[in-house]
Amino acid sequence: MIHRFTLFALIFIATVGQASAQQNNTDQTFTVEGYYKAKWGYADEFIDLFKKNHYPLLKKALEKGDIISIKAEKPRLHSTEDSRWDYRVTLVFKNIQAAFDPNLTTPYKKALYPDAEKLKKEEQRRFEILDGHWDVQVQAVELDK
Repeated sequence: MIHRFTLFALIFIATVGQASAQQNNTDQTFTVEGYYKAKWGYADEFIDLFKKNHYPLLKKALEKGDIISIKAEKPRLHSTEDSRWDYRVTLVFKNIQAAFDPNLTTPYKKALYPDAEKLKKEEQRRFEILDGHWDVQVQAVELDK
């Protein structure tokens, strides 16, 4: 009987803790770094397509407040091929729900890109010229506590 009670208590504590963490997530920003590795010689074409087609959608989400900041960077020097990346785009979302909203940019597509077929082809091209793309969810680490 004690074992069942202990198991029940542990499940209850875990469930309450998880629910509390989910409630707190709505107040916390959520950061994702997207890394893009283009095929050799195509990095400029990739970023041009990104700036033309994807960045304006992200800016609309920024204006709405779902995204807090957008930052793009590229390395100054080269690295080994296995660790090479050409662009890192860091997005800070207002919360985890905004980060995983499948319709984050959907409402803006028609207004910004009336030629949906052209957008589709250019976005397909943007991903065809990539050798790799990965997203990293990052969180701050408090060093002074």
